[in-house]
Amino acid sequence: MYFLRRCYQMDCRRTALPYFLLAPTLIFLLFFFVVPLFQVIGLAFSSEHSIFTLRHFNRMFGDIYYQDAVINTLKMAVIIIPIQLVVAFLSALIINKRFKGSTLFLYIYAIPLGISELGAGLIWLSIFTEKGYLNSILYQLGILKEAVIYLSYQSPQWIMTAIVITEVWRATPLVMIILLSGLQMIAKDYLEAADIFGANWWQKVWLIILPLLKPSIQSALIIRTLLAFQVFGPIIVLAGRLFPVMASESFFWYTLIRNEHVAATYALLLMVISMIITWSYLVFLKTKDEQVGVL
Repeated sequence: MYFLRRCYQMDCRRTALPYFLLAPTLIFLLFFFVVPLFQVIGLAFSSEHSIFTLRHFNRMFGDIYYQDAVINTLKMAVIIIPIQLVVAFLSALIINKRFKGSTLFLYIYAIPLGISELGAGLIWLSIFTEKGYLNSILYQLGILKEAVIYLSYQSPQWIMTAIVITEVWRATPLVMIILLSGLQMIAKDYLEAADIFGANWWQKVWLIILPLLKPSIQSALIIRTLLAFQVFGPIIVLAGRLFPVMASESFFWYTLIRNEHVAATYALLLMVISMIITWSYLVFLKTKDEQVGVL
């Protein structure tokens, strides 16, 4: 009986251990995601007197910045994510070659990950501002005769270009690390067999590497899409309200206009769009069992 009781206690400990280890994460998600989520939903659908209403959605749809904010948010995601994916994939292929100095190159490449959104915006503001490094260098080279004002309401394309460059520089290393980890999980036997059959570099990339890398690409796309919709710091620093996006409009409604209900509707709409796009990734980029375990 003692032996059976002892085994039962050990089994209970083994069963409880995973839940014990997950408890801190679950508590964190509960207080910093689930509770705020229900608060946002409550603010979006309730009036100041806690009565159900859709008035805040009507006010959001009637906002003069609403249409531009939605278009700019989607436009930024459509432009930034493909650029980041291509640059990150090519960089991961180069680093995966394990050439001399590849580790140092990886460390230097990943430096922007340690810089906040606000810090990245300030760095590139010093480049694109009227008296910034870009104008100074071009003037010294004789390319410009006078300073160009890039971040002006009269040049929205330059504002978008500056934001895209900033975000690509800041967040591409994250995508690269995800793809690099996926590349390192691909068994070398596949590539060696392709060499034996005379496959060229493009055939190996298109027919072997990309199909086996699909789980990593899916993860990178989901993470970067969610983060691209939440880009806030660089836009505020570089453009202020000259380039409205949904995240910044939620911020302005909460801080400047002091209307937390409309701010919540912007945040809720942003979450719904993110969920729809994430669901589409999961549907159209389904991974087979043999692609999940490529080792």
